[in-house]
Amino acid sequence: MEYNFREIEANWQKYWADNQTFKATNKSDKPKFYVLDMFPYPSGAGLHVGHPLGYIASDIYARYKRHKGYNVLHPQGYDSFGLPAEQYAIQTGQHPAITTEANIATYRKQLDKIGFSFDWSREVRTSDPTYYKWTQWIFIQLFNSWYNKTSDKAEDISTLISIFEVEGNAAVKAACDDEITIFSADDWKNYSEEEKQHILLKYRLTFLSETEVNWCPALGTVLANDEIVNGVSERGGHTVVRKKMMQWSMRITAYAQRLLDGLAKIDWPQPLKDSQTYWIGRSEGAMVSFNIDGFEDKIDVFTTRPDTIFGVSFMTLAPEHELVTKITTTEQKEAVEAYVKATAKRSELERMADVKTISGVFTGAYALHPFTGEKVQIWIGDYVLAGYGTGAVMAVPCGDDRDYAFAKHFGIEIINIFEDVDISEEAFTDKENSVIANSDFLNGLPYKKAMKTIIYEIEKRGFGYGKINYRLRDAVFSRQRYWGEPFPVYYKNGLPQMIDKQYLPIVLPEVEKYLPTEDGKPPLGNATTWAWDTVKNAVVSNELINNETVFPLELNTMPGWAGSSSYFNRYMDPENTEEFVSKEAVEYWQDVDLYIGGSEHATGHLLYSRFWQKFLFDKGILPVDEYAKKLINQGMITGTSAFVYRVEGENKFVSKGLIGDLKVQPIHSDVSFVNASDELDIEAFKNWREEYKDAEFVLEDGKYIVGREVEKMSKSKYNVVNPDQICEEYGADSLRLFEMFLGPLEQSKPWKTSGISGVYSFLKKLWKLYIVDGEFSVSDENPTPEELKTLHKTIKKVEEDIANFSFNTSVSTFMIAVNELTALKCNKRAILEPLAIIIEPYAPHIAEELWKNLGHTTSISTADFPVFKPEYLVENSKEYPVSFNGKMRFKIELPLNLSIKEIEEIVMTHEKTQEQLQGKTPKKVIIVPGKIINIVG
Repeated sequence: MEYNFREIEANWQKYWADNQTFKATNKSDKPKFYVLDMFPYPSGAGLHVGHPLGYIASDIYARYKRHKGYNVLHPQGYDSFGLPAEQYAIQTGQHPAITTEANIATYRKQLDKIGFSFDWSREVRTSDPTYYKWTQWIFIQLFNSWYNKTSDKAEDISTLISIFEVEGNAAVKAACDDEITIFSADDWKNYSEEEKQHILLKYRLTFLSETEVNWCPALGTVLANDEIVNGVSERGGHTVVRKKMMQWSMRITAYAQRLLDGLAKIDWPQPLKDSQTYWIGRSEGAMVSFNIDGFEDKIDVFTTRPDTIFGVSFMTLAPEHELVTKITTTEQKEAVEAYVKATAKRSELERMADVKTISGVFTGAYALHPFTGEKVQIWIGDYVLAGYGTGAVMAVPCGDDRDYAFAKHFGIEIINIFEDVDISEEAFTDKENSVIANSDFLNGLPYKKAMKTIIYEIEKRGFGYGKINYRLRDAVFSRQRYWGEPFPVYYKNGLPQMIDKQYLPIVLPEVEKYLPTEDGKPPLGNATTWAWDTVKNAVVSNELINNETVFPLELNTMPGWAGSSSYFNRYMDPENTEEFVSKEAVEYWQDVDLYIGGSEHATGHLLYSRFWQKFLFDKGILPVDEYAKKLINQGMITGTSAFVYRVEGENKFVSKGLIGDLKVQPIHSDVSFVNASDELDIEAFKNWREEYKDAEFVLEDGKYIVGREVEKMSKSKYNVVNPDQICEEYGADSLRLFEMFLGPLEQSKPWKTSGISGVYSFLKKLWKLYIVDGEFSVSDENPTPEELKTLHKTIKKVEEDIANFSFNTSVSTFMIAVNELTALKCNKRAILEPLAIIIEPYAPHIAEELWKNLGHTTSISTADFPVFKPEYLVENSKEYPVSFNGKMRFKIELPLNLSIKEIEEIVMTHEKTQEQLQGKTPKKVIIVPGKIINIVG
């Protein structure tokens, strides 16, 4: 009876699907456990062997928890909106929905082939209107809410209107725009409806504003910071510039402190928490206003060191600052405009990362020092960001090394205010212990006391106030793309209006072109049926727009993170058509117990989703304000890339060992063209691409040897390994075990296909334990102490490993157990039945087959996990090494409860001892109970 993994795996995958073996219920007497994976974007390339790593780990844990008596929710779905599908549509003219559906079918087939215990009945797809109906609904909830700093939570906008009607806004403490006009209750009552709506937009949690964005002209869309690499778009490598656009934004800044505080109560990796802490960037300081010489305008500056205000030697504005154009003198206009234009080509990330380049231009204008009235030069510099703080800094070269470098570079006079700090040597390391030396009321004060004193003086004189600031900025929520969630918004007199919940979803319309329109509108500008009829409450033809009953719909779509910000809650109740999630379902599941995914999402998805969770908690929709108790970042499986070397300027390739002094260009080769000895299949490489067809190859010893390098596994590096091939050749159980065996879950590790044969051999050896004379057969005899010891040390170690997510060491433990049981010729049901359960989370297909052959009629996934019994690990005897003059000659098994005298008597009368002594009397006998016996002659 052979181990036919292909037949076994296909049969059990069909069984699980037909019987919905892993379907979770929202009602159970069992305790709940929710295991979640970051759902995949279904790309056209399909899965490579690096993708399933986290899924296998979560599946092991989910299966283990079922064995431990939990009602386990382990869902899966697809993050199916996104730029790649849209770009493919632009190139081919094929609708993104068609390619996305095909990609999902490929992913589903691959995932099923690996044998995951997903509850597919709860599948969600972000591009499905029945799903994004609820994303649209959440957007409306945000629009209809404001953040009350007094109650420290989001509240319905109607409560804010009630306050305005009674007392105006002077006493309102809210998260809102910086520029708020104070009005009374009478003022509010006298405002027109349009004026009221404009005011409320400054308070809403999602709002329209002119915002600095990363604009990619080639892609025709705004990009998030994490979609830009080295100043160009990650997708296609196109130029990205900064520009102002009217955009929807989310007021995530309202939750900055709560997002910080919440990190203390979740078990997430510390590096990830550190990333979010830095990104949120809480700092305490003061807001200070500087008058501008000759203008009524003021420059507002947030500084964490207001005590250094007497060291202000110049001011720097971000090139995009709204005052730059206004205050620049005629003499400086040309230089300033050129600098602003050049800066627009650099992304914020690039500007933040560039700490070496010093560049800037003097505007010709001067600010007035708020204390002394002295003139201070106003410069622009790209190291200041328009979206951070106020987009302006008061430059104190004696207290900041970047300001110091800027001043030295441009010859600006530096004012030193610190005692015992030699600024010419840039000795800024001990500023906080330095004291101010040149101001009347700060002179001689240490840092902390100086801070309190200067804030008091600033507030007393009326040109500033103490403030807590955050680096975190409101999140831009508009994209000029087609393949994304439509906004449930139409415009009346230029003001946004929400569409009522009962008419959702607003479904993405058909368009002929997926590019922006000729006049620069987003792709939805190509739609001919994209207007809202407020009488019919339906989407109608654009030709019917009359701005009385029919109005234009929003042309932007939501960003990729919209659909992923609360998908884990929708999994709890995915078929509910009336509610986002029922109270019954959310009260039962509460939150995610284990979340596994990539660390690259630290300041994107994992921050935005926490924000949405806290908002929905405030609104009473969810019972908890943090959605994932524990999160693990799985490491990366890297690939071994192959390189060929083309001589520069020629269509000639030289083998690696012949490069010498030649100038060559390394080019990735598909790893499928290279064998285990690093030899290139030249004909396959030539046929790969037209430009290589007539290439010349210079060989060494008749072979072309490629270069090798470990890199991220990626289609672009041609180093991917398809899991389908591994499953076909070795089986899904081999793939699962091997991926875990590669190393600790959270570490990166290289893939080497040749290593999988060892795991495959182990599974065949496991299978043979249950086979006698070619047939499946187990004995009902009682197990021996040795067999019980092997079983229970395996139970103990595997449970410890799963609790610590040390899945790699579990695989080693299985191998040791099978080797020991094979050596013991164990064929006992009492041992082999629990062994099948223990290994099931890791290798479910073979475990199911063994379980069936053991006579069971239900899935092994329903079996209880074996209970560890420590008494089976208690040693009753010890195999002593018996040495003569320090050299071990034989071993003897003795009970551990013997005295030293009894041990000596048994050893001395042993025939092998007599052979060694040959009638001589030893000088002494050294016995360490439980360890050694040494006879000294």
